[in-house]
Amino acid sequence: MSTRIALIGLVIAATALAACSSSEGSTETDDGTSTTAAVDAASDEAADPSTEANVLAAEALIDAFYSYDADRLAAVLATAPDALPEIGYYQGWAEGANYKVLERSCEPSGSLLVICPITVEDDFLLALGSDFKVTDTFTVYVEDGVISNVTTSSDDPDYSVNAYSKMYNQAELRAEGGPCEGFFDGGPTPGDCARAWVEGYKQYAIDTPSG
Repeated sequence: MSTRIALIGLVIAATALAACSSSEGSTETDDGTSTTAAVDAASDEAADPSTEANVLAAEALIDAFYSYDADRLAAVLATAPDALPEIGYYQGWAEGANYKVLERSCEPSGSLLVICPITVEDDFLLALGSDFKVTDTFTVYVEDGVISNVTTSSDDPDYSVNAYSKMYNQAELRAEGGPCEGFFDGGPTPGDCARAWVEGYKQYAIDTPSG
């Protein structure tokens, strides 16, 4: 009798242990899915050949942009011609302001976007006497490794934004024949424009030391 009871106890204990182990391996989240399923889904996305191709395409874009080779960038953006006037100008602007990449990464965001935050040092912030390192974020629209569009954003501090606004309001810089003609729209001298902006920032720092 005691042997039978002991055996029943062992069976119950083993069953409880198995249930506990199963529960630990698939904890339910607030939306009713399990953590196991969420991890599997993330792994599947990371391993998805299409996602991998998208990230590689975005990385190639970043490589081309910071190579400061206009032809190389144009080749990468051959499938996104509407993006080239702005992104191509931005490349020349970045070269003119001596952008130096400090940190970079590209991560998928869903199936059709790759987000690439790039932290840089540049002459603009140095001209303002700031050691802030700006992060420029490239949002790459891409499907099956084919880029269709690119947009950018930046986390410039307020002091830099104010200096930029003052420079932008000098319309003669952007007039025909000025250094910033075709400003961020395919203009011919983005490097000259960036260098003019740097000089303006230096004067802004003198005139407006508090920002």
